[in-house]
Amino acid sequence: MKISYSWLKNYIKLDINPEKVSEILTKTGLEVEGFEKIETVKGGMEGIVIGEVLEKNDHPDADKLCLTKVNIGSDEPLSIVCGAPNVESGQKVVVATIGAELFMGDKSLKIKKAKIRGQKSEGMICAEDEVGLGTSHEGIMVLDKDAVPGTPAKEYFDVKQDYVYEIGLTPNRMDAISHIGTARDLVAALNQQNKSRNLKLNLPDLSGFNIDNQSHPVDVIIEDAKACPRFSGISISDIQVGDSPNWIKNYLNAVGIRPINNIVDITNFVMLEYGQPLHAYDADKITDNKVVVKKLPDKTKFITLDEEERELTSGDLMICDAKEGMCIAGVFGGAHSGVTESTKNIFLESAYFDPKTIRKTAKYHGLQTDASFRFERGTDPNNTVNALKRAAMLIRETTGGKITSKLVDVYPEPILNFEFDVKYRNINRLIGKHINREEIKSILKDLEIGILDQTKEGLRVSVPPFRADVTREADVIEEILRIYGYDNIELSEQLKSALSFRKKPDAGRIQNLVSDYLTANGFHEMMNNSLSNSDYVKLSKTDKSENNVVILNPISKDLDIMRQNMLFDALETVAYNQNRKANDLKLYEFGKTYKKYNANSDDALSAYHEQRHLSIIVTGRKQPESWATEDEKVDVFLLKAYVENIFKKLGIDEQNLSSEEEATKDFDFGLTYKIGNQPFASIGKANKSYLKYFDIGNEVYYADINWDTLLQKLLDSEAGYNEIPKYPAARRDLALLIDKAVSYKQIEEIARKTEKKLLKSVNLFDVYEGENIEAGKKSYAVSFMLQNPDKTLTDKVIDKTMDRLIRALKKELGAVIRK
Repeated sequence: MKISYSWLKNYIKLDINPEKVSEILTKTGLEVEGFEKIETVKGGMEGIVIGEVLEKNDHPDADKLCLTKVNIGSDEPLSIVCGAPNVESGQKVVVATIGAELFMGDKSLKIKKAKIRGQKSEGMICAEDEVGLGTSHEGIMVLDKDAVPGTPAKEYFDVKQDYVYEIGLTPNRMDAISHIGTARDLVAALNQQNKSRNLKLNLPDLSGFNIDNQSHPVDVIIEDAKACPRFSGISISDIQVGDSPNWIKNYLNAVGIRPINNIVDITNFVMLEYGQPLHAYDADKITDNKVVVKKLPDKTKFITLDEEERELTSGDLMICDAKEGMCIAGVFGGAHSGVTESTKNIFLESAYFDPKTIRKTAKYHGLQTDASFRFERGTDPNNTVNALKRAAMLIRETTGGKITSKLVDVYPEPILNFEFDVKYRNINRLIGKHINREEIKSILKDLEIGILDQTKEGLRVSVPPFRADVTREADVIEEILRIYGYDNIELSEQLKSALSFRKKPDAGRIQNLVSDYLTANGFHEMMNNSLSNSDYVKLSKTDKSENNVVILNPISKDLDIMRQNMLFDALETVAYNQNRKANDLKLYEFGKTYKKYNANSDDALSAYHEQRHLSIIVTGRKQPESWATEDEKVDVFLLKAYVENIFKKLGIDEQNLSSEEEATKDFDFGLTYKIGNQPFASIGKANKSYLKYFDIGNEVYYADINWDTLLQKLLDSEAGYNEIPKYPAARRDLALLIDKAVSYKQIEEIARKTEKKLLKSVNLFDVYEGENIEAGKKSYAVSFMLQNPDKTLTDKVIDKTMDRLIRALKKELGAVIRK
């Protein structure tokens, strides 16, 4: 949300610098995330002056150029070559002098002394788009005859300087989504800071509001008072749609709103002033002068202001006339009822809508407007009339129109203030400091929180509905504290703590252990949204649509379900980075997956299952590109090493851990790890069709570890301690000629089954296929480490053990020992 410093000064007497205001707003909870100095015209029109064209002559060497003499109030007129078709002598024009910088959108142009087709040019006569005053480039700007040559353009066009605050507004602080709301907090904070209580909130003067006649009455009927508790409206006739006054344009430009015309600009101005969205209808298009607030039948067609036909739901609240819908209430106007340049009579709406109704409609239709943003978070139901009067007075003043109906205000069940008790002892207890009671009452008064009654023990307060988040004692105490100032609460010199015992294994500690290991090995942690795109389920070869956990009111069509797996989020991250030339990636994420199964009849929640997972992804080079390293690409073996090192780091017993090759549908090839007979992790090369979908050029290797299953296995296992062996180990190597179909895993399993006592480890250290190896065969070089913890192994024992291993490998695999 953007707030203008000069606009704030309309409601509060500010004599402090803008930077100090930024600091105060942040301390009150309205965090200023950005602060900048701006001009209503970019560049402030420095070096641009008003000039008078004294002479106009044809250019001797160019048909479309002319030579002019321009008086800019200096001793000598300037010679300027001009190509505009409408330039004539006697005109008052805008002249950019040498050294001036012109801004046209994202481009800029610095004026220099030049020769154009052999003729000198000492400046530039400007069109309105060249000085930031419009979009037209059809010719130069021609000013009124009373314009004085030499007058700085910034004075002539009343260019203002301002300071703009970008406030990161939290959803609960909709009371501050306007300049008046922000000024209210500022008044309270400055009064508290100065201890004077002299500052007051100066609201716009509405005493001049009056009805000129009642020649254009409009009836308002609310058929759904729950969705629209209050609707106010008024007719204004004989208007002239045109440009807004400069002061309104300047304020809107300062906060990033593009001026359109006086009617639209005033509704936007009042919305930013009061926080109350307004909507203007062409009154001549309202059938039977009747406005009906209701819901239309499901699947009703309606064309919105963007000329798009939308299909309504039965839950969409509509503003209708006697015949058809005119506007999606609180969200978007209709194409046929809006104000145009030819509009002469308008009906102005100021309403309060149910936030839930507006939020559902806006999300369903994918419409996020300034109005819906405010209505779906909650506006002030007691502000509709004031905002309507303010807008009506401004429209009458700027358009020459007349107010031609009574102010209609349908409010069947007024929304009451929140009333409850606030105890002084609880204020002191929660804040941690005794605050003077008169000071408390002054803060509440500045925040417009009424005091109905007071006793020695506390206060009976009345909170207006515009503070929808302040509904209980603790909320009021928080309001007192943020104005009193968090910095004014002294920290105690005493530190209190309590001992806590955590279940083993400590999930947080184990996660940090694995995170530290991966980070130390060059990985970066990624954090993806648990919300995902249902299109990924259609793409997936393993996920099923019936298992989707669907979001009822998704914030986006791309985030309409909870993710079933973490692979697609990881691929999104890879694609995002590769599109920004970051191709060598090692990433990991701890997150959750969500699935829905058939529900237990007694417990609907039993259908929903969520699991924690660790995903790891590698792609690109093993090492950054350098003259000192080889250009090696990552592969599945690199990822396998990282994953198995994690298992070792967590103390998973290799005897219980097994793996098997598995070409899952998510992988072109891969491995599945099991503890006992339970799968808990898989690694592999990501499916080519997935990479094509995300437009990823490099091969991607991915690992998924079911973290919940892994932690449970750690809980079931017991850590033990073995003494460091006193006696040396012996190594023996075998070169085995085996069928290509035989895997190393089979060799290891046979070896461990054959020798359970002395065999400590088995390792494959070489693979050979090619010359001198018959077709269909391969050669494996395998090492065996033997060790007895109780005594030194003799050659006789070692040879006997190796003979048993060789016989077993020959018998079960048909292995031949190569010499």
